[in-house]
Amino acid sequence: MLTVHHLDNSRSQRILWLLEELQLPYEVRAYKRGSDRLAPPELKSVHPLGRAPVLTEGATTLAETGAIVDYILETHARGRLMPVQDSPDYWTCRHFLHYAEGSAMPPLFLGLVLSVIAERTPALVRPVIRTAMDKANEAFVAPQTQAHVDYWEASLKTTGWFAGPAFSVADVMMSFPIEAASARLNFSARPLLRDFLARIHARPAYRAALERGGPYAYAS
Repeated sequence: MLTVHHLDNSRSQRILWLLEELQLPYEVRAYKRGSDRLAPPELKSVHPLGRAPVLTEGATTLAETGAIVDYILETHARGRLMPVQDSPDYWTCRHFLHYAEGSAMPPLFLGLVLSVIAERTPALVRPVIRTAMDKANEAFVAPQTQAHVDYWEASLKTTGWFAGPAFSVADVMMSFPIEAASARLNFSARPLLRDFLARIHARPAYRAALERGGPYAYAS
């Protein structure tokens, strides 16, 4: 049995969604963030890094979303949610599978870190620290984030999906950075991204994953 060690409001929501899309049986072991927004120490008994998602099946224990997705695709998907291997869309799909975590998420995460530093600074020095964090955001984080958002919008122009004419695992992987960005940025000038979010949120498997994993802050 596939078991997903799932942390609320985290990347692991995509694993639940993928399994629902593939109609695979699985078990959820849920963990709640502490007041510090971090994963609870219990996750370290599953994997030394103490982060989610973690997938277990028999003697196999896997961390990292991309590796987990690869494992599910290669051992259980039977070719589903991937373009055929001899098509150009295949490598586009592989690109977005790894780009979502490797390139898209770091500036978004850094932006979150800067805002948390500012809000947790003692009140006496908070104005100075907030100014410094705002400057760092304006100089580096915001331009990088904008470049990625531009890339996402452009990537949807041809079909509305990220890897060819049909919904694929690329769309599952890209959902997290897009949802995270939409919660912090104005998407009023991003009609394709807004439409993408509306369509994935309407998918029965997406909604079923929410029922299994619990409330998700980025979901509509």
